[in-house]
Amino acid sequence: MSKATITAPTDRPTTEFRSKHVFDELGMVHDPDNLYLQTIDAVLTAAEILELPHHLQIILAQPKNEIMAHFPVMMNDGSYRLLKGYRVQHNNALGPYKGGIRFHHDVSLDDVKALAALMTMKCSLVRVPFGGGKGGVKVDPRALDRDELMRVSRRFISAIATQIGPDSDIPAPDVGTNAQVMAWFSDTYQNIAGPNNRHDSLRVVTGKPIEMGGSLGREKATGQGLVDVVAELLPNMGMPLEGLTCSVLGYGNVGSWAGRLMQERGSKITAVADHTGAIRNDEGIDADLLAEHCELTGGVAGFGKASSPTEAGSNVHATADPISIEEFYRTEVDLLIPAALEQMITSREAEWMNCKVVAEGANAPTTPAGERILLSKGIEVLPAILCNAGGVTVSYFEWVQNKSAVFWDIEHVDRELNKHMVLAARRTQLARHRFEVDMRTAAYIAALDQIGKVYQMRGIFP
Repeated sequence: MSKATITAPTDRPTTEFRSKHVFDELGMVHDPDNLYLQTIDAVLTAAEILELPHHLQIILAQPKNEIMAHFPVMMNDGSYRLLKGYRVQHNNALGPYKGGIRFHHDVSLDDVKALAALMTMKCSLVRVPFGGGKGGVKVDPRALDRDELMRVSRRFISAIATQIGPDSDIPAPDVGTNAQVMAWFSDTYQNIAGPNNRHDSLRVVTGKPIEMGGSLGREKATGQGLVDVVAELLPNMGMPLEGLTCSVLGYGNVGSWAGRLMQERGSKITAVADHTGAIRNDEGIDADLLAEHCELTGGVAGFGKASSPTEAGSNVHATADPISIEEFYRTEVDLLIPAALEQMITSREAEWMNCKVVAEGANAPTTPAGERILLSKGIEVLPAILCNAGGVTVSYFEWVQNKSAVFWDIEHVDRELNKHMVLAARRTQLARHRFEVDMRTAAYIAALDQIGKVYQMRGIFP
């Protein structure tokens, strides 16, 4: 077996930007491999189709604030490491900045800027009253033990404490962070805020443990939102979820929940890949058992060789055969869910892919060159700002519950999430038919339409 790797290839073909005039006006370098420029180019292309005023295009082309912090952290051996962290606040016309904080060794400013811009679009599309933000620390969380991870978390949040707040900028989990990290963030901020604001400052982060004011359904929210979207859109393409074949790239929080929830709807998971390897079973992989395996071992590798069906049903199996990453992409399925990192599907992977629909569970997993190939092959791409907006939507629910001192049951959370996701999917479909564009451009148009209306009413201060 050739080992699969969840790292983006570097041999991406160049992209001719369609928004050169805005880039030139703002002095932005034309780097076709830059994720931020790719993202903004797609946003501005949609803005031109919508005929959004030029001054709003310029505002949206750059973040409002870019915060960089260097902070020392003591390691267990008594030495100190100087770490670099970022918090980018893209736009707050619709409400407080909102977006996750990731711990990853490849975190960079431009990538965080891109993710912040996507959050602006995402919040607008699902109509939650937040703007876009994102943060990150350049560190490998797998190389830290619990005490070191706690110190990194507390030191970073204290370094940016004056730039965030429960009514101004509200972080959340992302790649490499989780509810435990959010608990440390919240506790640190509350102690900095002081006794007079301690209770209200609980809202400074979302994705917290239930015991500390978190919301039911937050852990599965991104995967749940994706399933709500495909359940709304795929039957209209002649693809009911019952009997649908599916492959998943990345089996962390988003991918594993998407797989489990798709399985609950009657779909069959036949191939999965992550940073440890790739596996396949055409008769169906038990998504729940695979999630347990990944929790114990850190990845899908070693799930084993195909065997008998499990008690979950005759269409799922306890194990699967190891395959190469190319074989994973070439596996014929109805739906492929990329749920790992950005820029995973380049032109190379797009040429390999043998699916009917891509539902982006990760942020920006498809490069522009890759997407052009997918569309030329007749593969539908459901964009990330629609498919993975469930996380920020339930984060909003958590923030509302904290602010109102109430607690929603899971049925209430799921019902409200479904409402937001279905309406966002319908807005995207409506924009697609109205402007005769692809789904990604349609999603941006639906998001920008809301932002444009708000700016029209608010004006530009002073």
